[in-house]
Amino acid sequence: MSHTPTPKTTVDVRSIAPRERHPLIFGTFNALQAGEALLLVNDHDPKPLFYQFQAELGGTFSWDYIEQGPDVWQVAIGKLPAGGNAHA
Repeated sequence: MSHTPTPKTTVDVRSIAPRERHPLIFGTFNALQAGEALLLVNDHDPKPLFYQFQAELGGTFSWDYIEQGPDVWQVAIGKLPAGGNAHA
């Protein structure tokens, strides 16, 4: 059920201060072209980030878990072409 392309860049936020994580992730996502993706690496399930993406970006992104803990979570977050609508 993956709609996410191979990630263009990796954002490993495990060593980033929590208050700086979401701005970094959104900045990286906003720099992507439609059809590109980033790979997020985190030390916990980034589900709150998923809800923030939904609230701010609606159906313009895809979200595919690559690894789900217990120590590391990896999520491919893709920027969908106009008219796309896919969340995992």
